[in-house]
Amino acid sequence: MKLFRVLMPLLLAVVAVLCFTPAAWAFCGFYVAKADTKLYNKASQVAIARDGDRTVLTMANDFQGEVKDFAMVIPVPTVLQKEQVRVAEPKIIERLDAFSAPRLVEYFDSDPCEPAYDRVMQAAPAPRAAANEAGRARGDASLGVTVEARFNVGEYDILILSAKESGGLETWLKRNGYKIPRGAKQLLQPYIRSSMKFFVAKVNLDKFEQSGYQFLRPLQISYQSPKFMLPIRLGMINATTEQDLIVYILSPKGEAEITNYRTVKIPSNTNIPLFVKDEFGEFYKSMFQTAYTKEDRKVCFLEYAWDMGNCDPCSAEPLTPEELKQAGVFWLDDNSSDTPVSPGFRRRSPSSNVFITRLHIRYTRDKFPEDPTFQQTSNRESFQGRYILQHPFTGELQCQAGREYKRSLPKRFEQEAQTLAKLTNWNIQDIRKKMKLSVGNLTYSWWEQFLSWIRL
Repeated sequence: MKLFRVLMPLLLAVVAVLCFTPAAWAFCGFYVAKADTKLYNKASQVAIARDGDRTVLTMANDFQGEVKDFAMVIPVPTVLQKEQVRVAEPKIIERLDAFSAPRLVEYFDSDPCEPAYDRVMQAAPAPRAAANEAGRARGDASLGVTVEARFNVGEYDILILSAKESGGLETWLKRNGYKIPRGAKQLLQPYIRSSMKFFVAKVNLDKFEQSGYQFLRPLQISYQSPKFMLPIRLGMINATTEQDLIVYILSPKGEAEITNYRTVKIPSNTNIPLFVKDEFGEFYKSMFQTAYTKEDRKVCFLEYAWDMGNCDPCSAEPLTPEELKQAGVFWLDDNSSDTPVSPGFRRRSPSSNVFITRLHIRYTRDKFPEDPTFQQTSNRESFQGRYILQHPFTGELQCQAGREYKRSLPKRFEQEAQTLAKLTNWNIQDIRKKMKLSVGNLTYSWWEQFLSWIRL
């Protein structure tokens, strides 16, 4: 059972195709696959829509087991009322994931003997920067625990608690049927010192059966607070291995970043061998682990930053205004009453301005001892995790330009092999063996092809 896990597992490479013709390039680019969250076994996802000190937080749920055993304890900066909590549709997190996932694209060289071929075909151009517990759930004054609010939302029974000391809170939770793992007292204490409240959720079994859902839906809360942070330390209580957290931050301003750890861009815009098309999931996991280790396992990686109004290339269509509202964006227009709004919220004038930042944190207790805190910036520069497959031209090469193009290919292939080895720590000899290429309607192993070309 996972008691304090808040969010939902990541990423399985999915194949789809999208063809577009970039300006000033004579070949077509295809979207091949995306590194979405199903790639990871132990991962969580959370979406944060924030403008100023107003926040709508959507938490995907990765609980596996009997729903009667589910419990969620989340520190929150303020007492929440029923109108500030709702259940969200799981697909909204899936949409954010698909739109922002690192992607694999492929391009095809044009015929070097065509008159229009007047450029060296190198890397494709980078994208333009551009319930039943109610009777027992009374606060015990001797424990210093107060039930600030109690209500039901969808299939969840919700309590908002305040506490004076962590031992009392731990005892109260155990007395009221919440199975608290060892170590909770130590991790609860900093939140109590910070005067934070505790959002506690259990499943109302009758309402869950009536809902017809097979899995628990995400919970979405809205609040107003200058604190822009995520309480991830409680998620480490049961953790035996590294945890992955994907954070989607939606802002009317620009890119978001972590302030108490370094935010580093994931390696991107590199050409890699063609065989990676069939191994993209393994490639991305190896590349991420290599980068994570290189950065001493204590950074946050930027995987995507883009204006939600467009994409290039698109791994999924941008979210519609209605989907953005479901994701918590409250500043689109004055009719977004279906998203929870804290007392005192004032919506912005009509606008479709939404910038999405995708941050990927892999954390352990020793390397990530503090909860991540965030800040919004005005930086609207576009960035994406993007990896390029570039197919050589396979037709007849009878002209001088064609012969020169052919001579240039071995160097290009070797560079792709070296790049892949550096990114993943894969063995360079194994990479070369996998590189099978077709040129001039003949198929050679990578090294046979290389040796034949250097003799030209």
